Amino acid sequence: MRKHVWTLCVLAVATLTSIFVTQSTARQAAATDSGKWAMNATIIEACSCPMFCPCYFETKPAPPTMNHAAKDGHAAHGAGHGDAHEGHGGCLFNNAFKVNKGTYNGVSLDGAKFWVNGDLGHDFSKGQMDWAVLTFDPSVTKEQRDGITKILGAVYPVKWNSFTVGPDKAIAWEADKDKAHAKLDNGKMAEVALKRYPGNTDDPIVIKNLKYWGVPRNDGFVLMPNEVNAFREVPAGKQPFEFKNSNGFMITFDITSDDVKK
Repeated sequence: MRKHVWTLCVLAVATLTSIFVTQSTARQAAATDSGKWAMNATIIEACSCPMFCPCYFETKPAPPTMNHAAKDGHAAHGAGHGDAHEGHGGCLFNNAFKVNKGTYNGVSLDGAKFWVNGDLGHDFSKGQMDWAVLTFDPSVTKEQRDGITKILGAVYPVKWNSFTVGPDKAIAWEADKDKAHAKLDNGKMAEVALKRYPGNTDDPIVIKNLKYWGVPRNDGFVLMPNEVNAFREVPAGKQPFEFKNSNGFMITFDITSDDVKK
């Protein structure tokens, strides 16, 4: 009888120990997974600078004299000024994102579409940019938004005078090797249209081994001057803009939480 009771006690202790170890291991695994993320995404990007945007080599945008009037077919904005930067900020941009593959704390980011547009300002030598707006496609879930917002801080490791999240708007996004087109709210809010610049062959012209902001890996800048770079419905206090034949490119980047310094 005593032997039987002793055996039951041993089994009970072993079972409790097993449960404790399993729960502890699960908690440790959850803690390890917490904060883990990865993103591979493609951007349709355009700005008010001439080809190729000097902001990737300098700490200031192109001088106003480098962008001239709409009448000569270069970099014009919707207010009708002859100077692309006159009355505006420095580098006026639209970045339309589509996630090819990504995760955030176990949540899939695959297929998520979002848009960042705004103005880098006149001088970003100290890592201080002017303003930007983040807009999500309505299909993006709250969990995905949390992850994307977190990851964007690593993609663009800068400070903003103003960074806001705007109301959801439908994002149309399509691209191939010859052209790319993205519309925010069917183009009523913003639009980017790019067309491949001709090279020696039918393949795109690609700049390799050039760093894209805080991203450690990219497939290259696929040069595509814009046919439209417009931000038509802007936040209060900001000026709308529209350019043609200024800078544009597509880029696919890859970044993970392991790439970011703790």
